[in-house]
Amino acid sequence: IGDQLVDGFRVTIPDLYGFGKTPHPDHPLTLQDYAEGVLELVRHTGGGRMILIGHSFGGRIAMRLATISPDVAGLILLDSAGVKPHRGVRYYAKVISYKIGKKLGLSRLPKGSTDYAALEGSMRKTFVNIVNEYSEKDAKKISVPTLLVWGSEDADTPLYMCRRLHRLIRDSEEIVIEGAGHFAYLEYAPYVCRIIRAFGERV
Repeated sequence: IGDQLVDGFRVTIPDLYGFGKTPHPDHPLTLQDYAEGVLELVRHTGGGRMILIGHSFGGRIAMRLATISPDVAGLILLDSAGVKPHRGVRYYAKVISYKIGKKLGLSRLPKGSTDYAALEGSMRKTFVNIVNEYSEKDAKKISVPTLLVWGSEDADTPLYMCRRLHRLIRDSEEIVIEGAGHFAYLEYAPYVCRIIRAFGERV
């Protein structure tokens, strides 16, 4: 959607460590590392007043940046991650089984998430660092106007996470797109772009 926003806005899309062409370093990273990396990129490209837009993991980074950079004028979270999920009995049973199996030295251990299984080396530790750090503490510190845009059928970051962030972020409003999933901003790109543009013009 960046192409649809360049008229009237300067759009910078960071290539995060380990996600695109920017390699992941040979040591694990934290959420703070990602936030500082994006901030350094912004400064390199001229800096100044900015509106942050973050989807999923990018939402975690955007929330952290909003707490450490005085140049953030507004924040848009699109189906953002960062809220501690509701866990069922099956999840905790799986965790306990894994820990017991590891202590016993069993070769066949319960598998982790598919995202974790697809990673290698230090990127695995980075994944663990990120998913075990929640963003509620950052959300409570955010003082800039914030817009939450969410798909009603999002299964990856369910709607209750949007409601939670809306309660925690003081100056926030939410827009729920009925029938959309985790990638609501792509499923309804023209609509979401109009929302983003309207928000950007008033903050």
